[in-house]
Amino acid sequence: MKQSTVAPAQGKLGILVVGCGAVSTTFMTGVLMARKGLAKPVGSMTQYDKMRVGRGADAKYLHYADIVPLAKLSDIVFGCWDVYPQNAYQAAMYAEVLKEKDIEPVRDELEQIVPMKAAFDKNYAKRLDGDNVKAELTRWQMVEALRQDIRQFKAEKGCERVVVLWAASTEIYVPVCESVHYQLSDLEAAMKADDREHIAPSMCYAYAALSEGAPFIMGAPNTTVDIPAMWQLAEQTKMPIAGKDFKTGQTLVKSGFAPIIGTRCLGLSGWFSTNILGNRDGLVLDEPANFRTKEVSKLSTLETILKPDVQPDLYGHGNDEDTQYYHKVRINYYPPRNDNKEGWDNIDIFGWMGYPMQIKINFLCRDSILAAPLCLDLCLLSDLAARAGRYGIQRFLSFFLKSPMHDYTQGEEAVNHLYQQYTMLKNAIREMGGYEPDEEID
Repeated sequence: MKQSTVAPAQGKLGILVVGCGAVSTTFMTGVLMARKGLAKPVGSMTQYDKMRVGRGADAKYLHYADIVPLAKLSDIVFGCWDVYPQNAYQAAMYAEVLKEKDIEPVRDELEQIVPMKAAFDKNYAKRLDGDNVKAELTRWQMVEALRQDIRQFKAEKGCERVVVLWAASTEIYVPVCESVHYQLSDLEAAMKADDREHIAPSMCYAYAALSEGAPFIMGAPNTTVDIPAMWQLAEQTKMPIAGKDFKTGQTLVKSGFAPIIGTRCLGLSGWFSTNILGNRDGLVLDEPANFRTKEVSKLSTLETILKPDVQPDLYGHGNDEDTQYYHKVRINYYPPRNDNKEGWDNIDIFGWMGYPMQIKINFLCRDSILAAPLCLDLCLLSDLAARAGRYGIQRFLSFFLKSPMHDYTQGEEAVNHLYQQYTMLKNAIREMGGYEPDEEID
């Protein structure tokens, strides 16, 4: 065992979640049940994955916690904000993701997780109508109130460190505006001027978290930390940021299956993705302005894996201009399914001498069951990064996200290829564990 240079994970780790809905309560309940030995954290890389460190005769396959000092599940303390006042037990029962028998053993702990009032603007999520909100606040007042919430939670719960995780709804699409979003001073001025068009509530959470020394993770496709001004704040506060949008169902399939087509040198004419979802997230996404935010996130995956400019014979066909394959994404709100999402992918490929073939993928998944382990991994690894002195954009966390952050102002392209992302993840953990980051990203 090499000696990691990362500061040890001493004391309690507070995880403050924005949103107390299906994803959040499934995450919280699973962690509380797992640490009692009543459930298994299946799907969590930090709890199950083993990776190689060292080469040749020195090679060993170790769990992440045997390479780097991860916080233990027993040290986690939960808190949250939500527009609805129901405690986490009531919210978990309402969400109907988990069976009652899997919630009741930790009922007492869940009932103690009572949402703080949310910083909320109904214009950003018109389908939500809760009254547990910080009323009549300017954007800067939102920031100050959230900072106070973080300080108070940390003190009351006796936490050494805090991570803030957005697991709330998708906001309406906010295009990046250079005059507001490129410089931290401009962003702060816009917050103080209560610029509600360019400053989403999620930006107030991110600003507050980073200012209070807490890593911030954006689990939705919102334009929040994906702007240069927030990168400057993360650099200034020496805090890690990650996002955006948990990679759960259809995009996970896409980021893993598209490399099969590319590696096998098959052609792609078109890829049509659609799914149905009936939970609160589906309700919010039924609003076109909110869906636009999600669409941008989901569309970005394929274009960075199968590139027309690199292989024009294979990927330069399909749409009206005949410059690229056709790619379409749809999400449909369908209440009877609740959290049990179903995704369909129709993939039109072609092979030898241009002869067409088709691939059909039907993924009947459970959205929150797939998202919960991502929440755990992102929180533990963001806390690890902070203790390792890593700040700003954490590219090694791309594995967990639909739309990985990248510096688009410098022409950088996001890495969406699942296996390249996995290599980045392993290399970062090797490096933090004092080993050589020895895998190449081809």
